[in-house]
Amino acid sequence: MTELTAPSQSVPAESGADDRYKWVALTNTSVGMFMAVLDSSIVIIAMPAIFRGIGLDPLAPGNIAYLLWMIMGYVLVTASLVVSLGRLGDMVGRVRIYNLGFVVFTAASVALSLDPARGPAGAEWLIAWRLVQATGGSMLMANSAAILTDAFPAKQRGMALGVNQIVGLSGQFIGLVAGGLLAAWDWRAVFWINVPFGVFGTVWAYRRLHEVSTPDPGRMDWWGNLTFALGLGSLLVSVTYGIQPYHGSAMGWGRPAVVAGLIAGCVLLGCFTQIESRAAQPMFDLTLFRTRAFSAGAATTLLSSVARGGMQFMLIIWLQGIWLPLHGYNFSDTPLWAGIFLLPLTGGFILSGPISGYLSDRFGARPFATTGMVLFCVSFLGLLSIPVQFPYWEFALLCLLNGIGSGMFAAPNTAAIMSSVPPHQRGQASGMRATFMNSGQAISIGVFFTLLIAGLQATLPQTLSAGLRAQGVPSEVAQHVAHLPPVSSVFAAFLGYNPIQTLLTPSGVLTRLPARSVHLLTGRTFFPDLISQPFHHGLVVVFAAAAVMAAVAAVVSAMRGAQYYHDDEPVEARVDGEG
Repeated sequence: MTELTAPSQSVPAESGADDRYKWVALTNTSVGMFMAVLDSSIVIIAMPAIFRGIGLDPLAPGNIAYLLWMIMGYVLVTASLVVSLGRLGDMVGRVRIYNLGFVVFTAASVALSLDPARGPAGAEWLIAWRLVQATGGSMLMANSAAILTDAFPAKQRGMALGVNQIVGLSGQFIGLVAGGLLAAWDWRAVFWINVPFGVFGTVWAYRRLHEVSTPDPGRMDWWGNLTFALGLGSLLVSVTYGIQPYHGSAMGWGRPAVVAGLIAGCVLLGCFTQIESRAAQPMFDLTLFRTRAFSAGAATTLLSSVARGGMQFMLIIWLQGIWLPLHGYNFSDTPLWAGIFLLPLTGGFILSGPISGYLSDRFGARPFATTGMVLFCVSFLGLLSIPVQFPYWEFALLCLLNGIGSGMFAAPNTAAIMSSVPPHQRGQASGMRATFMNSGQAISIGVFFTLLIAGLQATLPQTLSAGLRAQGVPSEVAQHVAHLPPVSSVFAAFLGYNPIQTLLTPSGVLTRLPARSVHLLTGRTFFPDLISQPFHHGLVVVFAAAAVMAAVAAVVSAMRGAQYYHDDEPVEARVDGEG
């Protein structure tokens, strides 16, 4: 299909100056995406050091909420705001909103590093400024793909968006290593590291980026923005509280506030679709879903994000709670080494993303995005088939395959989405794509943790109680510890704490047991040996669900149709892409 560009909406990138500008846009937006995504993961590995730094035990009763908001808060904000900020970029200028995102993100990073409080107040300061930081990250995420789509001609967008996406996604896993290294020095360094990059990126963006497309001023769809943000936010907050223990239950899905939040979220999103279908200038033009290339790309983005989002946490818990301790690593060292052992995932992203993006410019998105999802599915089937005590080379190859599949999918799929919408709607399309990606990640964490905890709840109490009593722990203490919500054991392993020591210390029983029993209970092998089979049972369920979602995404991707470019061409020029 021939691409036709409307000169009133975008400026061709063919002159020497425009040719140089597109590379400026690519490098700057890649820095912005890397920084925004890096910060969603760098804090995960650094959390033990952060909580020690502010003098708060995240596993103490009542404190798990602080822990979950540190994990989930950033994702909740980005998922809820990116569509609105993308639409705002269409209205007032994508570069203007993007540049402001650099300022907000950098200022919030400074505030995070200067946390003046300790205890709960210190945690609340961090959570509040993480939400502000996520707002800046949302401005970057919502507009970077649209800026690149404006700057690059259609036949180079796959390559450009591939580089941008892979740099961003690799930040998610590089953050796992960087967080461990920086936290070992000073927990505040986890936030300091953003400041020089943020200042440099801000100055560079304001000096070199400029609007390529003409802003499309109009009225703000306040009711659409409000119902979407409140509806999606209500759903994701309910997911966050649903995986927390509640009144003796392992999870809080029966909590009245959670049920009410889920219902309210669905009702508000239903209202949003009604408002958007009737609004003269909607926040998001729902008619875009009539274009097969856009709807298929959005659906596969959501499915792949749900499949991938919680996987990171499952692999980290698997490594930190079982595999690394059984291979001689101290629990306190496992967060850093988990990040290092997961580097094949990053390698797969970096290897396949730009290549598949470049090739998709020539041959279309469908074969590469679909093959990527097939490989993604195969990697999950491989992960659920290997034993808990796997040979590392098998695990590394499957992680590499998973990364290659994700990289093959991300760049062509993003290019297909962004090329399928008119230039004046690229900001909202970029925001919607980011919303599907970020909300999929949040939903994935809730779904995967729910499946894992449900699997552990079925078998862990009996196994843990028997193991503790065999080492001389009094029966009443063993029963009490064994029937604590499994989330305590999961998060202890996730944070690099010794789970048994964390669970038994409040009872004081460790001071009354023989030294040999204490050494065995708090050693590197007791908990991993105990939890291996219950954890693997839950892990099989989780990865099987991920494989199914990846398989469905592959089928949807295969049905997306031929490559389609919508650069305001006349209706008669559209031939293959619209369904």
